[in-house]
Amino acid sequence: MADLDLAPLRALLHEAFGAPDATISSMPGGASTRKFFRAVAPDGRAAVAFFVPDATRSDEIDKTDGARARWPFVEVQELLQERGVAVPKILADGSRDGWLLVEDLGDDTLAQYLSSKPAARERCYQAAVRDLALAQRSLAALPPTSVVGRRAFDEDLLSWEIHHFREWALEARGHGLSPDDRQTFDAVAERLARRIASWPRGFVHRDYQSRNLMVREVDGEPRLVWIDFQDALLGPSVYDLVALLNDSYQTFDRAFVEARLAEFAQLAGRPRAEVVREFDLVTVQRKLKDAGRFVFIDREKGNPAFLQFVEPTIEKVRASLSRLTHEPDMRALADVLARALP
Repeated sequence: MADLDLAPLRALLHEAFGAPDATISSMPGGASTRKFFRAVAPDGRAAVAFFVPDATRSDEIDKTDGARARWPFVEVQELLQERGVAVPKILADGSRDGWLLVEDLGDDTLAQYLSSKPAARERCYQAAVRDLALAQRSLAALPPTSVVGRRAFDEDLLSWEIHHFREWALEARGHGLSPDDRQTFDAVAERLARRIASWPRGFVHRDYQSRNLMVREVDGEPRLVWIDFQDALLGPSVYDLVALLNDSYQTFDRAFVEARLAEFAQLAGRPRAEVVREFDLVTVQRKLKDAGRFVFIDREKGNPAFLQFVEPTIEKVRASLSRLTHEPDMRALADVLARALP
């Protein structure tokens, strides 16, 4: 914290609590450049602050609200709260200076909560699936100027993510493709991206997984609160299911996943077989991207913490490909991966 000016944060604490002399301590962050802090006032009230370096960059703000630049986090938080999704309250907005002060939800991410209470896993994931289905329904119609509605998993983005895998999880690690395999990979990536982009689109959190769901117990029952939703966009309804049930940081047997997919299909009023097929196809796309991203974070940002998840994430891709052998493109992709990563 020595190289960071905390004066704007103390001003926010005074605004929220009347306590600029709160104790401030650093908190662990994730893969982004955001810095997180916990502030505790003398009377015990607590808040979490996050600081976004270069917060005035065009990709950090939304300028549609007149003259005032707004962070997507702030806009999406307001939208989710209005539509009944549990999210942290914003206590003070200092986004002009790169700061935001939000409700302190404690330290229990879903991942941490289940590490101490594994018996609650099924209940928690049933709740996560139910919350997602209800949220998708309540967010089916978005405000005309919503930042969410102006971003989407279109063909270009989906294709870029697949090639992110090739660039980082393959080539950067010395697993180059032969000319023939490169041609096959490129063609399959193009067709898979086009196929997913053609499906109906709705609200997507984009990273709906065990480290981005906080747990609060209410009368002994776990209740989930969404965080890290600032990148929300439009995409296929199963995308967040893939993030949740093929989470790189968790391991589930197929029966557990199938049960949750069946629950979602019923809640969403969709054929179960269709949900399962789309889930496996999006798993291939999403988890390829994740594997590449983990290597990118190490090589470009100097953070090797995610390297341990590269191989397990690729195994999730292989598992989905094994269920898609009736599709020539998926068989071809499985063969390319087998040659590149024997």
